Amino acid sequence: MTTQQLSVQPDGTVAASGSARGRNGNRWISFFLRRVVRMVVALFVIVTASFVVLRMAGGDPVRAALGPTADESVIQARRDQLGLNDPLIVQFWNYLAGLFQGDLGVSLITGRSVTELVEFRLPATLQLAGLAFLVVLLVAVPLGLGIAILTQGGRKRGTELTFTAVTGFFAAIPEYLLAVALVIIFSVTLKLLPVANMGGPETYILPVVALALGSAASLSRIARVEALNVLSEDYIRTARSKRLPRWMINFRHALPNMLTATLTLGGSLLATMIVGSVLVEQVFNWPGLGTAFVQAIVTKDYGIVQGLAIVYAGVILIVNLIVDVVLSLIDRRTTLLETA
Repeated sequence: MTTQQLSVQPDGTVAASGSARGRNGNRWISFFLRRVVRMVVALFVIVTASFVVLRMAGGDPVRAALGPTADESVIQARRDQLGLNDPLIVQFWNYLAGLFQGDLGVSLITGRSVTELVEFRLPATLQLAGLAFLVVLLVAVPLGLGIAILTQGGRKRGTELTFTAVTGFFAAIPEYLLAVALVIIFSVTLKLLPVANMGGPETYILPVVALALGSAASLSRIARVEALNVLSEDYIRTARSKRLPRWMINFRHALPNMLTATLTLGGSLLATMIVGSVLVEQVFNWPGLGTAFVQAIVTKDYGIVQGLAIVYAGVILIVNLIVDVVLSLIDRRTTLLETA
């Protein structure tokens, strides 16, 4: 029997030796497969829940979509076309079969494919959320580390209190309210930036800031706490005793070891930002899924609502899977601790 040999490195990482590396590779594959299975199960539950909730919400979605003045024969023909007169279990089976073929359903009003709508609008939503997430990381991680270095050991109490107050204030502002305030200040009053629509680089500034500012404030607070914990570790004190340059201690030893917990929360924030983009897109008339989702709710087009809800859930689950995989590659203790 082969025994696994692990050694803890000075920077806190776990290293495997000999044949243990092969076993760790197998554990990583097992870890990845478990995450994929969990994602598939969660997506199935979400699909089932969205189907049942919309079917059991009461009322006739076709009549709601076509309006109270629509002729009864038109309504019945539309229901037959959409299969809404079939037994519920048949509707569910047909819907699942359609999902496996990439069919997310159709609009109850226009009959347009939801899949085509997603293909057209999803890139705009991912661009907005992706840019906002990049801004969050570029701002929050260096800011959290810098404030931790300045305030370590109770130094510069005023800086710490100011940082806590400012980040707490921005973290508490809803994205929608911040978006409206940015429009009033920079578009209506100062006339510096465009108020709506997707176009040149200047059109990205306000929606990205509205989506990123609160998350950057929250993540920077977590980054500071993690950095303070890392800076108090024994290997950091050992590095200082060796009179290593300060930049090397902070960026080569402290920064990589504070990233694991920071990126874990960062991944959750990315999922939150994708959901939060729904209202931000509405404020800036951004041609993404959020605008279509709100419009579908207003017009009671439950075909689009159900399809887009599943897309949002799928994107969030995929983001969480990617975060888990990246963290397991950065720090193999993620997989070792789970399988221990």
